[in-house]
Amino acid sequence: MKYGKLVDSYRKLSSTNKKLEKTDIVSKLLKSASDEDLEVLVLLSRGRIFPEWDVTELGVADSIMIKTLAKTSGVPESEIKSISRKKGDLGDAAEEILEKKRQTTLHKKSLSLSAVYSNLRKIPSIGGSGSVEKRMALISELLSSATPEEGKYITRTVLQTLRLGVGEGTIRDAIAKAYGLEASLVERAHNIRNDFGEIVKIARKAGETGLKKLSLEVGRPLKPMLAQKTEGIEKAVEDMGGLAAWEIKYDGMRVQIHKKGSDIRVFTRRLDDVTKQFYDIVEISSKSIVAKDCILEGEAVGVDPKTGKPLPFQQLSRRIKRKYDIEELSKEIPVTVNLFDILYLDGKSLLDSPFEERRKLLVKSVKPNGAKFALAEQVISGDKKKITRFYDHALSMGHEGLMAKNLSAKYTPGSRVKHMYKLKPEMETLDLVVIGAIWGEGRRANWLGSFILGARDVDTSEFVEVGKVATGLSDENLKNLTKILKPLITKDNISTLDVKPKLVVEVGYEEIQKSPTYRSGFALRFPRVKQIRDDKGPEDADSIERLARLYEMQRK
Repeated sequence: MKYGKLVDSYRKLSSTNKKLEKTDIVSKLLKSASDEDLEVLVLLSRGRIFPEWDVTELGVADSIMIKTLAKTSGVPESEIKSISRKKGDLGDAAEEILEKKRQTTLHKKSLSLSAVYSNLRKIPSIGGSGSVEKRMALISELLSSATPEEGKYITRTVLQTLRLGVGEGTIRDAIAKAYGLEASLVERAHNIRNDFGEIVKIARKAGETGLKKLSLEVGRPLKPMLAQKTEGIEKAVEDMGGLAAWEIKYDGMRVQIHKKGSDIRVFTRRLDDVTKQFYDIVEISSKSIVAKDCILEGEAVGVDPKTGKPLPFQQLSRRIKRKYDIEELSKEIPVTVNLFDILYLDGKSLLDSPFEERRKLLVKSVKPNGAKFALAEQVISGDKKKITRFYDHALSMGHEGLMAKNLSAKYTPGSRVKHMYKLKPEMETLDLVVIGAIWGEGRRANWLGSFILGARDVDTSEFVEVGKVATGLSDENLKNLTKILKPLITKDNISTLDVKPKLVVEVGYEEIQKSPTYRSGFALRFPRVKQIRDDKGPEDADSIERLARLYEMQRK
């Protein structure tokens, strides 16, 4: 397939905000593709080069893209920057620059889909001396053969700023429509495999039968099942409808531990492979897991090496992205693992098994090692007084609260289910994405001083504004946030900056109000940043629908 055919679809997708129209455009594109192009199309339709379970990133910054455009077109970097500022988008700038170049050169050959994908996929693997120049050469080769419009979308794909409103839901529905399948079946398959490219090929060749056969694979992380937030113990007990499992809610990093023989890997809730960073979890797992092959779920909690008390997640998060001095930091912030579920055991998926049975199998599959590698503390009860005592016990130990779990419930990957609740003593916080920023003033003039927060629009996969926040942040916090967000700036609007939606922050607030100003329809009163959530991605952010539910709860 010619890359231009995908670009035609990009153009159509950018011209509509209607979810059904977007689904129809992608569905027709998939139906027209060859078997060889199918997987690539699914990835590139979302501006991705690698599937969800693969955390590899292209790692090309705006500055490198500007240098590449200058090298390809002969236009000075200063002029490219000027055009980009005027356009507000480097992709649009690339289109204008390549249009000028096209007028003075002959267009040699059309660009194929496979060529674009192949070159972009090679970029992260290039390292060592001269790596920047080699990466630039791969992109330049594509731009040299691209039409101006193709150059625009190549640039946006490289910078991960495609912004077509094509989320997981659109791809799911498009696959279902293209091959006459139930969307729920496609979603189940995706939650298990985390690879739409693999799923679309199976959907075409084997249809419903093939997707139903898909099961878990040790070594490939699956999306975790998520809990609903509840108003209090009384409401949670009522919703559980009788006996339920109540477990301590630990303030740590949710982990999936995959064991296949002697090979053990550790993944976060975002599916990041942190095996190297948490080698101590691997070591204790190898001694404590009795099962030959399994997938376990638990919470890794940082502890103070002097007092043994749990540390806030924010301190533990320092270990997640650490690539050097790992052993030194592991001594400074050791972890304990508290296991609460088992999803796979010796060749059999346990997703359809009731939680009560999974817990029994979990007990048989591990040999606890004191507090270092333990089963999550649990009470099975329907008695409010007993549950309240257990709740108080959890809080007195320095933990967040309790989890309530239906004993007969199956495990549903990737879903926020109604049979599992989390109970915390404070007003529920929101996980929101930073989508913009404003420079500080006075002594904070060199830092970003306030931040525009966005909630997730489920229908479009975009993030819409719900407020601005500047409180809850120390000078050190602002310095760190500025360092994180600077490379994510996509547009300078003079008074504000647009930021690529990537960083998730946990936000407290006094009240949710209706707002005619913000696209979300809601505004937060007195928001404050509680912590940066390195363990969460933008796809984990709270939705507009959740804000609406909390707003209604306030009014009761």
